[in-house]
Amino acid sequence: MKKHKNIITISMFIILLVSFFVYEELTNNNSFFSYYETLGGDRKEIKIPVNSEIDDVIHLLNKNGDLHCLPCFNALAYKKGYTKNIISGTIILEGRYSINSLINSLKVKKRDVGNLQIPENIRLIEDMIILIEDSIGYKRGELKSYLDTSNFLIANNWTMETIPAFFIPNTYELYTDVSVEEFLNKMNDEYKKFWNIERERKCDSLGITKIDVSILASISEEEQDKRLDERSKIAGLYLNRLKNPSHFPYLQADPTVKFANKDFGIKQVLNKHLKIDNPYNTYKYKGLPPGPICIPSIHAIDAVLNAEKHDYYFMCAGSNGDGYHKFTSTNREHNKNKRKFKKFQGFK
Repeated sequence: MKKHKNIITISMFIILLVSFFVYEELTNNNSFFSYYETLGGDRKEIKIPVNSEIDDVIHLLNKNGDLHCLPCFNALAYKKGYTKNIISGTIILEGRYSINSLINSLKVKKRDVGNLQIPENIRLIEDMIILIEDSIGYKRGELKSYLDTSNFLIANNWTMETIPAFFIPNTYELYTDVSVEEFLNKMNDEYKKFWNIERERKCDSLGITKIDVSILASISEEEQDKRLDERSKIAGLYLNRLKNPSHFPYLQADPTVKFANKDFGIKQVLNKHLKIDNPYNTYKYKGLPPGPICIPSIHAIDAVLNAEKHDYYFMCAGSNGDGYHKFTSTNREHNKNKRKFKKFQGFK
């Protein structure tokens, strides 16, 4: 009986020893028995076609290097489920690998990286979506369809009206084969990075939401696209109106009327333009419009967050051609400036 126990103990020891040896062989890059090394230790891009079998992979590995201990490779590939889940695409290998690290590397394909530029001041979200689809290589309607059918908007408290605030103008590095879901998650991360503690603190101090800031930024940007240093003063004016709803129930921002009419070439907003029944018409609907009237620039957003504090409620384009506005606290002064501007422009 004792002899039988000793035999079992010795057998278990041998099994453990063999297992340890096999483990060391399969995981040690310096193994003399089982390993893979690219030709000359150089960097190799191995393109594995779709629907490849394990023998195809082995052929490509041997074409680009030396695979030592084929049975070890086959056994571990089977154990790790690689034989039934071969990843197609370009695999980057360089130097020497243990069999285990080789199989792990074969599971990670190379992804090419490209740049996506989100430009500022695009007025219609439909145009923004098409630009993104074309830039990344999506089919026309693919991004729009995802936004319409997935829960992304609801889960992140967006609507199609507010989503222009989601896209912060900048150049972003993306994988060229990025899925729509991956793209939106990337943009979500970038949005959170942009709205850092300092910007959120300033937003809170204004008593409005981040989306409100972007809406005001889009209006300020449309009001002033030449003298950028004036945007913070314009933002301060609209904030004054918002904080005084008893005297200014309507924001009365001319750029929103142009947006409501979908006519961005309007030189002078007339009564006929003000009649349009559209929630973006801030002469007809109270408060802020439903969303930004363009993709606001970072400069415009920061101009709102750093809005000037003053007592101006009215502004009119200047009559001396310098590109600045005339700001006033009373409607009487404002009407004087309007008459001067109309005369300067030759308007009736």
